[in-house]
Amino acid sequence: MPQSKLFTEITVPTRSGEGLKLRNRVVLPPMCQYSVEKHDGVPTTWHLAHLGSMAHGGYSLVIAEATAVAAEGRISDRDTGLWNDEQTEAWKPITKYIRSHGAAAGVQLAHAGAKASTYGWLKEFEEAGKIGSISDEEGGWETFTSTPSELYGLKPATEMSVEQIRDSVQDWADAAKRADEAGFDLIQIHAAHGYLVHQFLSPLSNKRTDEYGGSFENRTRYLREIIKAVAAVWPENKVLGIRFSGEDWVDDGWGIADTIRIAKELYGYGVRHFDLSSAGIGKFKGPSGPGYQVPLAQAVKDSLPQDAFVTAVGVITEPVQAEHIVVTGQADGVSIGRAALGDPQWANRAAKELGAPLAFPAQYWRGRW
Repeated sequence: MPQSKLFTEITVPTRSGEGLKLRNRVVLPPMCQYSVEKHDGVPTTWHLAHLGSMAHGGYSLVIAEATAVAAEGRISDRDTGLWNDEQTEAWKPITKYIRSHGAAAGVQLAHAGAKASTYGWLKEFEEAGKIGSISDEEGGWETFTSTPSELYGLKPATEMSVEQIRDSVQDWADAAKRADEAGFDLIQIHAAHGYLVHQFLSPLSNKRTDEYGGSFENRTRYLREIIKAVAAVWPENKVLGIRFSGEDWVDDGWGIADTIRIAKELYGYGVRHFDLSSAGIGKFKGPSGPGYQVPLAQAVKDSLPQDAFVTAVGVITEPVQAEHIVVTGQADGVSIGRAALGDPQWANRAAKELGAPLAFPAQYWRGRW
């Protein structure tokens, strides 16, 4: 059997140094676990077990869930954070464990904006009818956004002042410093899925008339300021990444041409990992089916220098499908999300199917298949 490209090593470049070597091109994308029961943003033993199992399962890069840069930026009150020292210390054994099993440790830094202060997406909440914004009686908090809107179907958010925007940029930088201290090899700025950065980027949600709204230059200003502030404190020998919604899939919304334009600019600031998802603002009107977002990744990949590490995500479930995406140059790697929740050994099973070496820990040797 020819050598699998999906299971060849790749080095993700950094602004200086040798870059981050990955044992293959299978990435675990960030997925919220809603497991911080004390509502304090501190990761728990669940996060160690969950993320550690993915390192056991053969993934090359394990990216922790959307982790808030400020308390008010949490999607739910059960999300993790990196806005204080207690959280930083709690992440350290998790990143150490991930790396000890051959994977790199990443974290998605996030601010939910108008989509913050919501109930976690758990069966127990749905069965109790707890969907959408957390009630004030149960600890809901004030949310902030680019421009107040009914797009989200949630309680109204407050428009951020320029001073609040600048304070928020500092929150991102401070969280990046803590991510470094916590031992992460990569950070991914969350600019997708209708959360705060996307709320500034998309003309569907940004109706401001100041320097942060209107033109493309103004709507992307908040993101550019974040990247510059983060790049100033994030070590140059560690990977700086971003996740985009490449398309709103709505007329007059944020589109792939916009994504390509800002991606080229951010590459110049040192961003080297680009993960392409889509949508998140308003009702979904896009395509569906296996690999439906892969063309977005390919469009960005084709527009950037060859050393950019571009990953595709979205209904990628089969090893041969993932191999095809990489072999045909549509992306440099694949992010396997929901399929991983059902099978933390997905990467090893794919390696077996494609004739590549497996990466299970020594303790699992007797269970090899």
